[in-house]
Amino acid sequence: MKNKGFIVFLTILISLLCIYYLSFTYVSQNIQKEATSVTAYEDGSINVSEKQRYLDSIWNEPVYNLFGIDYTYKEVKETELNLGLDLQGGMHVTLEVSPIDIIKGLSGNSTDSDFLAALDQAKQNVKGTQLNFVDEFYSEFKERAPGKELAQIFATAANRGRISLQSTDAEILDIIDTEVESAIDRSFNILRTRIDRFGTSQPNIQRLQGTGRIQIELPGVDNPQRVRKLLQGVAKLEFWEVYQQQEVAQVLTSINSLIVQEMKNNPSSAPVSEEDQKIKDDITALLGGGDEADSLATAEGDSTENDALDSLINTRQSPLFDLLVNAPQFGGLIYNVKDTAQVNRILEREDVQAIIPATMKFLWDVQPKDKGEDLTGPDLLELYPIKTNRNGKASLTGETISNATASLNERAEPEVSMQMNAGGSRTWAKMTRENIGQRIAIVLDNYVFSAPYVRGEIPNGSSSISGGFQTIEEAKDLANILKAGSLPAPTTIVEDVVVGPTLGKVAQNQGLNSIMVGLIIVIIFMVVYYAKGGLIANLALFFNVFFIMGILAQFGTSLTLPGIAGIVLTIGMAIDANVLIFERIKEELRNGAGLKAAISSGYSKAYWSIFDANVTTLIVGFILFTLGQGPVKGFAITLMIGIVCSFFSAVFITRVVVEAFSKKGDNAKISFANAFSRNALSNLNINFLGKRKLAYTFSSIFIAIGIVAMIVKGITLGVDFKGGRSYVITFDEPKSPTEIKTSLGNYFENAGTEVKTFGANNILKITTSYKIDDESDEADLQVREELINGLAETTGLTYIEDGAQLAEGNFTISSSSKVSPTIADDIKNSSYKSGIIALICIFIYIVFRFRKWQFGLGAIIALFHDTLFVLSAFAIANLAGISFEADQVFVAAVLTIIGYSINDTVVVFDRIRENMGIKSGSELIPVFNESLNNTVSRTFITSITTLIVVIVLFLFGGAVLQGFSFALLVGIIVGTYSSIFIATPVVIDLNKKEAKS
Repeated sequence: MKNKGFIVFLTILISLLCIYYLSFTYVSQNIQKEATSVTAYEDGSINVSEKQRYLDSIWNEPVYNLFGIDYTYKEVKETELNLGLDLQGGMHVTLEVSPIDIIKGLSGNSTDSDFLAALDQAKQNVKGTQLNFVDEFYSEFKERAPGKELAQIFATAANRGRISLQSTDAEILDIIDTEVESAIDRSFNILRTRIDRFGTSQPNIQRLQGTGRIQIELPGVDNPQRVRKLLQGVAKLEFWEVYQQQEVAQVLTSINSLIVQEMKNNPSSAPVSEEDQKIKDDITALLGGGDEADSLATAEGDSTENDALDSLINTRQSPLFDLLVNAPQFGGLIYNVKDTAQVNRILEREDVQAIIPATMKFLWDVQPKDKGEDLTGPDLLELYPIKTNRNGKASLTGETISNATASLNERAEPEVSMQMNAGGSRTWAKMTRENIGQRIAIVLDNYVFSAPYVRGEIPNGSSSISGGFQTIEEAKDLANILKAGSLPAPTTIVEDVVVGPTLGKVAQNQGLNSIMVGLIIVIIFMVVYYAKGGLIANLALFFNVFFIMGILAQFGTSLTLPGIAGIVLTIGMAIDANVLIFERIKEELRNGAGLKAAISSGYSKAYWSIFDANVTTLIVGFILFTLGQGPVKGFAITLMIGIVCSFFSAVFITRVVVEAFSKKGDNAKISFANAFSRNALSNLNINFLGKRKLAYTFSSIFIAIGIVAMIVKGITLGVDFKGGRSYVITFDEPKSPTEIKTSLGNYFENAGTEVKTFGANNILKITTSYKIDDESDEADLQVREELINGLAETTGLTYIEDGAQLAEGNFTISSSSKVSPTIADDIKNSSYKSGIIALICIFIYIVFRFRKWQFGLGAIIALFHDTLFVLSAFAIANLAGISFEADQVFVAAVLTIIGYSINDTVVVFDRIRENMGIKSGSELIPVFNESLNNTVSRTFITSITTLIVVIVLFLFGGAVLQGFSFALLVGIIVGTYSSIFIATPVVIDLNKKEAKS
């Protein structure tokens, strides 16, 4: 093997990177344990608020030193391996920005009947599709009023200067499109700011491009209602005058005197800086230090040390002044980000509040100052002294802004142009006239986004802000913020998933148990069957899992429960690669080759089979990542990383190790089989193709029964596919699903409701379509209240909010989810698209690799067969009273089965191609049969090892993954069966002329 040194170097490099990134996870877990121990009650329960306060106090403090570099707790959390919501609890929300309200606002809330009817019909047209709302609206408007121009609707006083009666429909549509996009960007920026200030670690917010949706994940939140209010609250944009430094100096001096006097009276309560601590240490050293000094001080009193400490305190200031950063490039009150909590505690004190005038308040910058490329050090925030009115209301608010745009001025600098309506212009003229040379703060949700200096009076309401932007993107962000109050852009929660921390912990344990048990069984099997070769395969398995975890941490990707399923699956695929190699080596040894030659030939001949099999599965993973959402995307990322890692570890790392052990040639102490496995399944001569009609008949009957079962009872669809609200309820003891379903019918007005056990007989999953078309918060609260009341009356139990405190006589909602019909339609459509695109891509790849369309079509027919087989199995199980839910994760399972099945099929096709090359001109059926017999041992061993891990997943993976693992269980069996009895025979039947000749 060439390039051994490079493989070793690459392995060491990747390992060191993985250790580096995973070390942050180790540090973070230790800090979490420490926070738990210092905030635990005597009975072992945790004071959650105190724990969060403790973690907040060290958020910007160095907690990890690596090679002389200090990392704060914030940096540790940002670098650690994230856990998904399903493994730690938290909240997942998808919000939709309504284009209807934006267009209505742009029209000045026109009451034109054609205009309103077009909006309503466009809303129906785009439901469950990817159609553009503005295009649909215009099409409907012209259909209803062909002679009417958009200018008649949108040429209002508020749009003067942008839209006139002479504006064309095309021009107005461009403005509408711009406003809709701007509103979505505006909502995204506002939400991002609010989420960053919410106080949860590792929040994730992203725009779903091509839609008006924003997706938010908040790990570990314990107050979902607060989050909903935070996300849907109306943005508050205000303009405030800013005090000059000399105007606020006396107030700050008074506060400083108050704090210093308190420090003198009670030195032990004074905050001690690093410099002061050094002085204190020096004082102790002067007294002698050590245990003897302590004894002496106790005997003679602490007068000497106390005098020195008094002197120390007399020379220092309060943290309000002491923590100020000397940053002349910014001016103002500048603090390190890590010190802002200490400053806030001072300013929030009642005695300090009594000193601050009623017309003054302090607000922070929304984000740290840009220090420029040449300046390093801690992040800096400015504290602004704001000049308020006695009524506390701003003289000027965002509603007065008619438009704001970002552009480059004549000096090619980013600037923001802002226009106000008539009322706002008058107020703005007065504010700017009275504050020339001073600053006016632009404040959103009580955070200062910008505080430009006023150069002169602005009499006409048209202003420009420049000089403070590093990039045009920063200017665009401010322009969007300025428009926060100009047009209504309400956000609606269309998807809402809450996972309780208790349920998340259970899922985490179940997932880890699945990995450990599956790994242990596979490790034992490989050693028993392949002797020392099995040990080497297990080494590759270790590197595979280690690399996956490390790379997930490097990419900042969350590990989810479906992600764990992806790891379990890649364990099976990693074993498959080694099985292919070892079976080839055994075959070469049986044919009389020497050990080194057999190893070289085995790796060479297996390489392209492994490559093709992995590429086809990688195609499926990429499609899942591109089109999937939520848990599916997490599964896809883990699957793709796992495929790459398993290929590298199984093909390259094992070869380096195997060749190192086989240097002595035939005398080397390495083997790839035990006595019973050396010739197992090696001399088979089964006429597989002769049984193809029997296989066709069996498959047809089973799928037909499945179709009948689908017609009779169907498949249980999750809320992902049909919309609705779903709740996981944990009781103190087992409850009857039938009894609960009957009683809830009265509360849910006989809407469709399903109740079933969820993993344990004291846990029920309740899904209902009650009020699903009403997406308001009020409807969410009403459904929840009806559920709680119905369960309380039926069971006689009391509802408690905190699942960790569940005791006798209680029940709790462990998790909940809401999916609107629109989201459900989108998920269904993306699922269909995923399947079709996957099949097309696989067909193209197979045809490209095997140069015959018959191979591609045979593979696709087999995949259709496998998909129908799995669906039939679900329907038959449902008919038999065993209900597995079909949801997004189920789609991931079906596409994974497609990947696994094509993996099997490609290995068989690869051997057929090889044998056809060797026996050119021979009859096809004998060549195909021989190829199937050649690969039976590999197919059998791979299926066994993969089935082991999937069975473990089915047994220990928990209720969330039962449908997923059942689909995989059926899929692996039928995928192995179809590669032999469906895919290969179909290729023969498509080649009848060649087969006869």
